[in-house]
Amino acid sequence: MPLIILALGIVLLFLLIIVFQLNAFLSLILSAIFVWVFQGMEPLTIVKSIESGLGGTLGHLAIIIGLGAIFGKIISEGGGAHRIARSLINNFGEKRVGWAVCLASFILGIILFFEVTFILLIPIVYTVAVEARVKLLKVGIPFLAAISITHCFLPPHPGPTAISSVLGANLGVVLAYGLILAIPASVIFGPLFSILYKNWDVEVPDHLVTKTEFNMDEVPSFATCVLTTLSPVILILIGVIAEYTLPKTSTIYKILTFIGNADVSLLISLFIAVYVFGLRKKRRTITQLMKIAEEALISMGGIIFILGGGGAFKQVIIDSGMADYIAQFTSGWNISPFILAWIIACIIRLAVGSATVTVLTTSAMMSPVVQKTGVSPELMVLAIGTASIAFAPPSDVSFWMTKEYFNLTIGQTVKTVCLMFTLIAIYGLLGVLTLSTVIG
Repeated sequence: MPLIILALGIVLLFLLIIVFQLNAFLSLILSAIFVWVFQGMEPLTIVKSIESGLGGTLGHLAIIIGLGAIFGKIISEGGGAHRIARSLINNFGEKRVGWAVCLASFILGIILFFEVTFILLIPIVYTVAVEARVKLLKVGIPFLAAISITHCFLPPHPGPTAISSVLGANLGVVLAYGLILAIPASVIFGPLFSILYKNWDVEVPDHLVTKTEFNMDEVPSFATCVLTTLSPVILILIGVIAEYTLPKTSTIYKILTFIGNADVSLLISLFIAVYVFGLRKKRRTITQLMKIAEEALISMGGIIFILGGGGAFKQVIIDSGMADYIAQFTSGWNISPFILAWIIACIIRLAVGSATVTVLTTSAMMSPVVQKTGVSPELMVLAIGTASIAFAPPSDVSFWMTKEYFNLTIGQTVKTVCLMFTLIAIYGLLGVLTLSTVIG
């Protein structure tokens, strides 16, 4: 019964947005209330769930999206994104820019969270599409594929790392197996998969891309643009290195891990961009730069509320006990441990939306199974990790981020992102089963 209620709640969400053309934020809240009513939850718990889900999601994302939007806008308005895009186009050619974006996204995706990579690279993705005069999805699909594949297959991302901790898997082996699967997956679901959408005329959102014409002689050099753009990555890496090499009681450890925090690194990098693309050589005044910052924040307002609505919808589903119901529902199944874990993770993912809840719940359920059967814990990490991105349901932030940033309709989002993420999950399971056969 709970799964039927969930399915009806998702159908209602689509109907409200597509048929009744209701705002996505309002539709998410109403769908959350629908699930709450038919799950028989206590009256006031719906308010607490919505507040908790919205606040929890925005507490994680709002700072990153806000600072990232200003950071990207200043680099874009200062010509940095154009300099990088033009260099990629010149070196790879207009026909192969999808491969260039895929490679850059894969490299950054290994070391950064999905949301951070998304926010940092999206201005460059837009600019490459405009400068190379190619369809947005030709570069957008490789970008999404690369950052989602690294997210579910490769440590030190939170998902694979958390599952490894629960199952006692060796992170080095997980990384090695993950790379074996992730590299070909990025090619298949990136540049090659984008061919399916070559005739789709998806426009770059007007409010998220600069229309400024640049005199490239006045734009900072390619090396300066790249270093400025990568400054959050560099700071985060410094924090990671400090985390594993310095004593936790030392002052230098506290300083480096502080600046290596994603929020703090973006704030520091923002002021670096303000100097490089504005104050340096008097390219712009502080008043002009703050006007750009204001425009960036205004453009993000609607997106932030939609993401918060998705978080509220997710939290109501979680608080309804859906994950516990699924655990009981699947407890008696007698199939391959890898397939069992993958199916359970897929069901939880579809039910609750959150990849974090999916991996933590599934890994806890599968821990005794791994110990009892003796199957490779490293491959089990990948089986659970790849299922954690399946479907990209509307209760997950990734659904709404890709819809809004890529200017897609609900139907187009389902046909692109939801399809791609589901195929990646299936590919991952087949890859795990193949590796388990090869390594015995």
